[in-house]
Amino acid sequence: MAVGELVDALTAAGLAPEADRRRVAEYSYDASNYRVVPSAVLFPRSEAEVATALAVCHRLGVPATARGGGTSMAGNSVGTGLVLDLSRHLHRVLAVDEAARTVTAEAGTVLTALRAAVHDATDSRLTFAPDPSSQSRACLGGAIGNDACGNHSVRHGRTADHVESLRLVTADGLRLTATRRGVEATDPDDAAAAARAEHLTVELRDLAAEHLAAIRTELGRIPRQVSGYHLRHLLPEEGFDVARALVGSEGTCAIVTAATMRAVPRAARTGLLVVGYADVVDAARDVPAILRHRPTAVEGIDEVIVATMRQRRGADAVADLPEGRAWLFVELDDDGNDDDEHDGEAGGAGGGLEARMAGLADELARNGHALEALVVTDPVTRADLWRVREDGAGLSSRLTDPATGATIESWPGWEDSAVPPERLADYLAEFRELLARHGLTGVMYGHFGAGCMHIRITFDLRSEAGRAVFRAFCTDAAHLAVRHGGSLSGEHGDGRARSELLPLMYSPEMLGAFEEFARIWDPAGLLAPGGLTATRPIDADLALAGVSPGVGRRDLGLLTSADGAHPVQACIGVGRCRTSAGGVMCPSYRATGDERDSTRGRARVLQEVVRGTIAVDDPAVEESLELCLACKACSSDCPTGVDMATFKAEALHRRYRRRVRPRAHYSLGLLPLWLRATVRVAGPLNALLATPVGRAAARFGGITGERALPRFASARALRDELARVPDSVWHLRDRRGKGRRGSGDPAGARTSAEVVLFLDSFTRGLRPHVAGAAARVLGGSHTSVACSAGHCCGLTHVTTGRLDAARRTMRATARHLDGIRGPDGAEVPVVVVEPSCAATLRGDLPHLLADTPDADVARRVAARIRSSADHLGRLAAEGRAPAWPGGTAPDRVTVQTHCHEYATFGNRVQRATLTALGVGSVREATGCCGVAGDFGFTAGHEAVTAAVAEQALAPALRADPDAPVLTDGFSCATQTDHLGRTGRHLFELLDPARPEPTSPAPDATVPSTTRRPS
Repeated sequence: MAVGELVDALTAAGLAPEADRRRVAEYSYDASNYRVVPSAVLFPRSEAEVATALAVCHRLGVPATARGGGTSMAGNSVGTGLVLDLSRHLHRVLAVDEAARTVTAEAGTVLTALRAAVHDATDSRLTFAPDPSSQSRACLGGAIGNDACGNHSVRHGRTADHVESLRLVTADGLRLTATRRGVEATDPDDAAAAARAEHLTVELRDLAAEHLAAIRTELGRIPRQVSGYHLRHLLPEEGFDVARALVGSEGTCAIVTAATMRAVPRAARTGLLVVGYADVVDAARDVPAILRHRPTAVEGIDEVIVATMRQRRGADAVADLPEGRAWLFVELDDDGNDDDEHDGEAGGAGGGLEARMAGLADELARNGHALEALVVTDPVTRADLWRVREDGAGLSSRLTDPATGATIESWPGWEDSAVPPERLADYLAEFRELLARHGLTGVMYGHFGAGCMHIRITFDLRSEAGRAVFRAFCTDAAHLAVRHGGSLSGEHGDGRARSELLPLMYSPEMLGAFEEFARIWDPAGLLAPGGLTATRPIDADLALAGVSPGVGRRDLGLLTSADGAHPVQACIGVGRCRTSAGGVMCPSYRATGDERDSTRGRARVLQEVVRGTIAVDDPAVEESLELCLACKACSSDCPTGVDMATFKAEALHRRYRRRVRPRAHYSLGLLPLWLRATVRVAGPLNALLATPVGRAAARFGGITGERALPRFASARALRDELARVPDSVWHLRDRRGKGRRGSGDPAGARTSAEVVLFLDSFTRGLRPHVAGAAARVLGGSHTSVACSAGHCCGLTHVTTGRLDAARRTMRATARHLDGIRGPDGAEVPVVVVEPSCAATLRGDLPHLLADTPDADVARRVAARIRSSADHLGRLAAEGRAPAWPGGTAPDRVTVQTHCHEYATFGNRVQRATLTALGVGSVREATGCCGVAGDFGFTAGHEAVTAAVAEQALAPALRADPDAPVLTDGFSCATQTDHLGRTGRHLFELLDPARPEPTSPAPDATVPSTTRRPS
């Protein structure tokens, strides 16, 4: 059927489907290996709209697939026909009943939001138990569809164990409610729904009666048997539990629009024991002994994931671990029991929590295979360790070899098989042998306590030969799992990844019962075909099939991989960019809630570019990238290391090469060039820009009229600042290295110094007072400082996609800085005042000049670059910290860390430095400020800029109106000023010539900014 007919029919029914190239590209993928292009996408606002849409699809014979966070690793949430994204609007928590221990929520509710609502309503006495690693973006409907589990499943089981009732819409648009005793019409007055409920009841009872023996012997054999349909819940001894029978049906029977779930008591205290092992097999051998202690979680990772996390996010991203090459995270709670149903069981009691932790550690050391065990008490360290485990799916897809530092590309495919925990070690040992026979390697992590392993494997899905190996291996692995009494899927469902292999696990009778169950609910087979129904081969629809190798290595992102792989394909859809809290990524998605504005959504569009289905200058690409702030947070926060700022730079480079650009690219994108001239006419120019004529000229240049423009500094202002520095500061004022001493005396051509202070274009032309502060602070801490003030990092060229100009600028800067050395030619640090410029010189410089004669120069210079906070933190660690003016550090500071510094120098650099410098309390506004270079000054971005500011910065400013505000980034300082406070650079706070601070007015407040744009 033509797409236009579907769109017209849905529109005529009062709905708003979208079928443009960009939107379809965003929804052609989930977190699996598969790509299936839908006809259209719909964002229903109510259950009634879901029913209307399905009625239209049923009438037209169009397939329909429901989707939440799109985090499915088995291809469960992609499909032809219509995709219904329930996460956009159907995300309300409807009720929390503490007395009944239940919570009711719509299907699009994110699991962490659901859990937070339960905590708030019960004063943290109850919690929602299922906690898959994707819980910060996965939705309730998806957890029900796949029967998700999570880290604490050894205590709380699967999602199915917590379902009380499900609100459903059938394939033909009827609204039903499945309960633990049957199925009924949601609206008792709906005669058609009541008739359907009665018919379903008869057929489902007949199905269970006909296959009693097979259901009882083949289903429910192990805790993590997720594969197939959960027909055992229809048995008489289960009370004809239709609600739980539908869990794990992957949207093939009906679409869940809301659910009532059980809540469970929340432990008052938990303890974490980290145990080191020689390898994952040894770790698995200790699992049965650990389970006797009734842990709440037993999770495992290996050394490659740890190395990748440290390489991507800094050495301090993972705490010191016990000796070993694989680790188990064992969590115990304060009494070993979670509710009354466990009363009287052995293994729960045995002393206080600390004694139980110590006893388990001692037992594993004496009788087990452990090399070392460590009790982790610090809550921050515990949170960091759990994040390593939770990011395993992304980290393991783009690994760093701990021996060579090389990147290893791995994929799902045999993602979450499960076996009885007591057989896990033998299964893993044989699994490693199977990998070796097929010439593959795999990274193993996951739910050791439940016998469920997540394994990322080095499949070659790009070549026909590699795909043949993929099929052969998965078939052999299925046989192996079945031989060990296991399930092909233990958590993520079967989907397109495993449904074809179900005949290896189940008898023909059981498979026939599965087919009949699906037919009873959806006779036409329109819901989510391709997985459990209308099964596709496991090697069909693979996303990497048909993608040609890279055609060049000239540019930054899309086409720069030496092995022919496209770096943008590092996005595998794990969806951490869709979170609403934690980290910085992705500020635009958090502002709009639209998949278009997520890092993942943009990556999917660019993946279509490298496939050749969308041209790089297609409006779809421009729409996708329009609200990307180029903040670079994704390069750090994304578990696979997707750097959308880099990809955007290349896309702009290709789109606008030899074409007229947007006006803001000339006014703001060329700002460093304009600043060379503004220093000569700063006074008159500032006066002009304050007039209506000046403001009109700015708007003509694409600059928003809702934000005050920064004041330009004169050349004299910079000269005056640099004249008030110690004699140890040498000012290198031109590109030949010649200059003069800070006091103004001739300095000849001296270029030897203990440290180089790089004054970027923004600091020279807009914040000369920061330049003076930096020179004074460094001059007081070093014997000699070379002050470089004549070059540019090329940042604005990169962000506007002028990559050729960026290379020219960077080449000159790199050669200049490479020539400034310490005594005897030593490579001394280069401290860059503006953190975004520091990040550009550290990260983009070596990439852009990688295939040029200056590649070695670029690498040398990049290795020397430090941000201000990075350098001052090192000085503090060496006992050389500069003194605070007045001799006393502030008792508290509010910090807005620049996104580029966060991504490039580590997310703890500001806090660690302030703490080392003696600041008592540090409040971090962890999030983008909303300006992000030219983004906040560009017309059309006002609402998003304001909404992003409300994510972290504005609330932090309101929380403590008296604390000094640290804003090393010029953009951050500008936004802080816009919000009614004054931001200071760290060098300003430490400046020995700093004037006494003035207290803000008693009623000083930060205004609340615009809410999320529609």
